[in-house]
Amino acid sequence: MKALRTHAVGGPDTLTLDEVDVPTPGEGQVLVDVKACAINFPDTLMIRDLYQFKPERPYAPGGEIAGVVEAVGPGVEGFAVGDKVLAGIGNGGLVEKVVVAANRLFPIPDGVPFEKAASLLMTYGTTIHGLKDRGHIKEGDTVLILGAAGGVGLSAVELAKAFGARVVAAVSSEEKGEVARKAGADEVVIYPKDEMDKDASKALANAFKAACGPEGANIVYDIVGGQYSEPALRSIAWEGRFLVVGFPAGIAKMPLNLTLLKSCDICGVFWGAFTAREPVKYREQVAELFELMKAGKIDPLVSETFPLERGGDAIAKLESRQAVGKLVVTMD
Repeated sequence: MKALRTHAVGGPDTLTLDEVDVPTPGEGQVLVDVKACAINFPDTLMIRDLYQFKPERPYAPGGEIAGVVEAVGPGVEGFAVGDKVLAGIGNGGLVEKVVVAANRLFPIPDGVPFEKAASLLMTYGTTIHGLKDRGHIKEGDTVLILGAAGGVGLSAVELAKAFGARVVAAVSSEEKGEVARKAGADEVVIYPKDEMDKDASKALANAFKAACGPEGANIVYDIVGGQYSEPALRSIAWEGRFLVVGFPAGIAKMPLNLTLLKSCDICGVFWGAFTAREPVKYREQVAELFELMKAGKIDPLVSETFPLERGGDAIAKLESRQAVGKLVVTMD
């Protein structure tokens, strides 16, 4: 079978399409014939050894997959050959077939395409955990979302609206703003792509404040980081929650006096560790996502698909922050 793998530290151009043996499922495992693998920001970091986890090389990037059960190992219950499944696997997804622990699998609901199924767990899973467990979202809240047109950002727009919040979407272009509006955003703020000086940073903070209203944002959902975090923090409400989700624009240096003046919290959202530490709640939240999808309240936007041999192009496009919605590698 074919696998797109990293053999040495480097960018997406260093990935190679290798011929490897088909793995055999062991105790409690299944072999999945992969149909789709979504690309996420950790994939861009992992191959450069910039992520928290550094798998032993060679390995295939790709942390969430959807496909069909091809073989079942000893001791597996609840899954059979032919079942359509999705799973979050951390890495190893850019392959034609992969062995997955059965307890990491979820059945794909009827009518959900493989590309959308592969786009659900990491983005919407991160966001439902972030908004509910860390942000304590409630109906009537105002939520400011940075990077609102990416995969995680659009999941935040949809879920915040599903939970009854007012959404302010912050994006880098009017085109992305229109995508966020279509997903349900009530207001859109366009932030500059270039480096901001003090005056530009202040102007962005004022734009956030104007869009959020006089009370400010009850929740800031920061997927971007860098120079955009402080202006967003300045627009937060009294006792608001600033959620740190990611930092493709760099790790922000935050003036902590603002947390005192706003009596607000800065909270980390580490979904991967949450799924390992609280597996029962994780599965409950995935079940809730399926119900929201069934009700038509969430619908992953897959903007582009790539064949396996061009999986590196998908990672490069996400790394350059050009992607809208989700990028997915398909194996057929």
